[in-house]
Amino acid sequence: MPNSAYRVESDSMGEMQVPADAYWGAQTQRAWLNFPVSGLRLPSSFIRALGMIKLAAVQVNVELGLLDRERGNAIAKAASEVSRGEFDEQFILDIFQTGSGTSTNMNANEVIASRANELLGGKIGSRAPVHPNDHVNMGQSSNDVIPSCIHISAMEGLRNNLLPALETLRGELFQKDTEFEEVVKIGRTHMQDATPVRLGQEFSGYASMIDHGINRIKNTQEHLAELAIGGTAVGTGINTHPEFARRVVENLNEMTGLAFEEAHNHFEAQGAKDAVVELSGALKTLAVSLMKIANDIRFLGCGPRCGISEIQIPAVQPGSSIMPGKVNPVIAESVCQVAAQVIGNDATIAICGLMGHLELNVMMPVMAYNILQSIEILARVTRIFSEKCIAGIQVNERRIEELIDQSLALCTALSPYIGYDEASAIAKEAYRTGKTISQIAHEKKILTEEELKEILDPRRMT
Repeated sequence: MPNSAYRVESDSMGEMQVPADAYWGAQTQRAWLNFPVSGLRLPSSFIRALGMIKLAAVQVNVELGLLDRERGNAIAKAASEVSRGEFDEQFILDIFQTGSGTSTNMNANEVIASRANELLGGKIGSRAPVHPNDHVNMGQSSNDVIPSCIHISAMEGLRNNLLPALETLRGELFQKDTEFEEVVKIGRTHMQDATPVRLGQEFSGYASMIDHGINRIKNTQEHLAELAIGGTAVGTGINTHPEFARRVVENLNEMTGLAFEEAHNHFEAQGAKDAVVELSGALKTLAVSLMKIANDIRFLGCGPRCGISEIQIPAVQPGSSIMPGKVNPVIAESVCQVAAQVIGNDATIAICGLMGHLELNVMMPVMAYNILQSIEILARVTRIFSEKCIAGIQVNERRIEELIDQSLALCTALSPYIGYDEASAIAKEAYRTGKTISQIAHEKKILTEEELKEILDPRRMT
């Protein structure tokens, strides 16, 4: 007895049972059975890009007279629905699949063909009047579609999410630079006391790190803007109209508002994924910067009574299940964990980049997943860091004054006047006796009272 929950479809390898209500077909079903690896799927941003490419392609094929308008209009409507996320649940495949992403490309072709046939009065799963390969995939190959999807989804993620989040964080840090400009505190090197610095100067350094990170990311966009579409199987453009690539890119630019262009060299665009490796490197550098900033915030706020405690971090949740009243720097810790993930993603992407063998990179689905995850989680945690931590940081002025008064590093300012060795002796005596540098210097009468007051002024040292 036939199972009414399934329909039977065929691909080049034979028959497959496909769930009766599924828009995908035999090739997708076969891949779903072949790769039950992780449960990780390509994100909606990637599926959006895939839908836009199919939409741009069918528009061009109709314009060029390669596809009749009735089929083309149905495919265009279906592809548009895919790009809007209306069929995301139909994209079921694991990222650990064929390295070209052919299974995901066929997933899109089959879903769009089924939906187009439905719109034309036919049944989902039928291959007529719209065929997934002959019509939806016309002028394309997985080998140029999938790399183009990576670039499009990454560029949209940068523009719409990550760069705005970074600009907000940069603004908050510069605001703290101004707010804390007059706060003089002890500096630290090697985790030991050093000469004074203004708290605003510390925050200006953080703001500059984010500013540099923004510029590094922007510098990768020139190469990321090149799309492989039009290269088809190996970069030669076989089975594609000479005007196809240019026109598809123009349509994509209109859809996205971005400035993509046809790859300068299709063999580079498909045989290598260096643009993605380059972007990942910039994201890794940003992750390193964020971890440094987040850890500095943790250190400067450690306490509240028995640590450095020069700044007060906003309390956002209870910190312990056993210690009442404890509050932890959880936002900064979240930033550090995201940074670790992004650094790990970069290592994966670098290995994927190494797998550009001959005319095709064969680790693109994993590369796509990791680069898009890095963009997404960096954008989200950066917004949280700005809003729930940096914006609410306050100064513990009393603690700052206590620490700077006790610092032995103030003796550094004496060296030009009394020499390194005598200044070192004063520091050692202050440490041994528990007195301050100022007290020892005045007791020894090494300089006049007026001179010592000027030389040992912490603000002057900044």
